[in-house]
Amino acid sequence: MTGTMDLEVSRMVRLENEGSLRAFCDLEIGKQFVIKGLRVIEGRNGLFVSMPRQQGKDAKWYDSVVLLTKETKNEVNQVVLEMYRQLGQ
Repeated sequence: MTGTMDLEVSRMVRLENEGSLRAFCDLEIGKQFVIKGLRVIEGRNGLFVSMPRQQGKDAKWYDSVVLLTKETKNEVNQVVLEMYRQLGQ
């Protein structure tokens, strides 16, 4: 358990390509539900976790999961990126 929530990466698929997408993963929360389709992205300032998203009728992309606090976002990033790094070794 990390921080205040029980977060666990239940599946991670690393990608070896030349784009910015590095991996897809699913995140289990409290053994109660799973968020499917988080993405690990290589950005200008390093790796970060992007939430699942859907394309709207206006052709723009919208997050389907929104993290409401900075602490929650940091905790999700920490758990997902830790697993990503472990799988890379």
